[in-house]
Amino acid sequence: MKYLLLLLLIGAPASAVDYGFTSGSMTQTTTATQEVTEVIAIEKFGGAVSTWNGDNVKASGTNITVNTTAWTIVDDTQPWQLEITTRAAGLVETQDINRTIETTTTTNTLSVFSQ
Repeated sequence: MKYLLLLLLIGAPASAVDYGFTSGSMTQTTTATQEVTEVIAIEKFGGAVSTWNGDNVKASGTNITVNTTAWTIVDDTQPWQLEITTRAAGLVETQDINRTIETTTTTNTLSVFSQ
């Protein structure tokens, strides 16, 4: 019984398995798609603005304001122009941008092997 156990432990010698080829190659293609949705909200704020611009006009008084200043024409025989621009402080402009970016990546892999 002891000898039988020893014979079983010794076993047979290892040998290589012949698969019948000497070289080969393998290719693999991987494709990945990514989609990014982007939302951009822009708000621009500004301060209060009051401007006066004119030709052939004159403001009365020394403290010029939008509501209290009187304007007079300097020369009645000539053309005249008066431009008054006012804007309250606060939100001036809003801009919303919505966009989707889609990318596709393809990777090709070649493996070459020989025996």
